[in-house]
Amino acid sequence: MLNKKNAYLLLVFVTVVLIVYSIYANFVHDPRATAFLSQKIDLRRALQVAVWLKVMHVHVAFACLAMIAGAINFSSIILKKYRKFHRLNGYLYVISVMIVDLTSGYMAPFATGGKISSMAFNLLNIIWMFFIIMAIVKIRKKQIDRHRKWMIRSYAFVFTNFSIHLLTTIFQKGFGLIYTESYTISIYFSIVLLLLVGEMVTRIPSKAAG
Repeated sequence: MLNKKNAYLLLVFVTVVLIVYSIYANFVHDPRATAFLSQKIDLRRALQVAVWLKVMHVHVAFACLAMIAGAINFSSIILKKYRKFHRLNGYLYVISVMIVDLTSGYMAPFATGGKISSMAFNLLNIIWMFFIIMAIVKIRKKQIDRHRKWMIRSYAFVFTNFSIHLLTTIFQKGFGLIYTESYTISIYFSIVLLLLVGEMVTRIPSKAAG
């Protein structure tokens, strides 16, 4: 069984791997998102590819930044010895999530799977921002443990993209569903999964792990 320190190191490792993969996939391997865009058929509104790509790249960049900032702030060393940095880094995390939410809001109407997928992304964005607001409210009230729990719930959602693509592969390859159906189902499954994971982690005793 992992102790808290090893669990934190595992989190950092997974975060770094996903960031490196995201940067490679979106900025090096397929910067024009050719494979992903090929799945967007029967859209109800015209897709301005050049604009969409710029928004998507901003989305990915700040999602990576949110992953880094969040992981750093869960370190007990940062929290105990560098409180000012912890606070400033927390602001960076919040701003990054807000930008991710805004860019996601722009891309939602063009989501693979149509309106039902768009609705799921909008719901996800609302939930994520709600968690952020609750975390801010709790820390302003000096309720540190509750602040931590809301931040954990929030941080779970930085893995949304990974969760969606992993589940899409499982539904497509494992159950034989077409890509569009797999992707749409995966968005809703990811919301539930990440809510459950975040809630489970909040049950861990509050002593930090870094």
